[in-house]
Amino acid sequence: MKLYGAMLSPFVRKVAVIATEKAVSWDLAPGGPGSTDPEFLACSPFGKIPAIDDDGFTLADSTAIAFYLDGQYPAPKLIPDDPKLRGKAVFWDEFADTVLGASGLKILFNRLVGPKLLKVGGDEALALQGEAELPRWVDWFESQVPEDGWLLGETFSLGDIAVASTFRTLAYVGHGVDAAARPKTAAWFARVAERPAWAAVAEKEAPIAQRIMAM
Repeated sequence: MKLYGAMLSPFVRKVAVIATEKAVSWDLAPGGPGSTDPEFLACSPFGKIPAIDDDGFTLADSTAIAFYLDGQYPAPKLIPDDPKLRGKAVFWDEFADTVLGASGLKILFNRLVGPKLLKVGGDEALALQGEAELPRWVDWFESQVPEDGWLLGETFSLGDIAVASTFRTLAYVGHGVDAAARPKTAAWFARVAERPAWAAVAEKEAPIAQRIMAM
């Protein structure tokens, strides 16, 4: 499977971890806003990442891809069939993408992506706005995360992958999990990071991250 995007993106990492959990091999391909590559745009007509080409089947958006992968490669199941657990998995995915991510990505874009990768500068006022918003959501998450197991209890799911991936990206701009302030979140994140699929993706990401952070 060809996976378009950059590994520092929480959305790209989410898909990479899901695919690796399911033993689906993938190769990273460049793509993103501003790209004129016709193969990438055929997979992602809006120019957003991630996008995939899985043996000719093309799709964009991390959540859409997650649902596709969970149906096409059903073991292990990461979006449960039980209606309540299924709803909760989607809830946590949405929290990661549009709540935690909405605040955190203001920091990421304006202090890392814009200045270092796209060379378009950054809006420090927006970064500060994100920093002001973020504590509310990470404190709320600390109040919700279980002391043992996963966000759905005994079931590891899309929700765990999505939220952990957002926290991992925020670590690049100094807003990763603070174990002293939020010990339950730190313990949960450590459990996610111990999974073989997460570790395998982290190994692929490490040299890319080192190169970018050295810019």
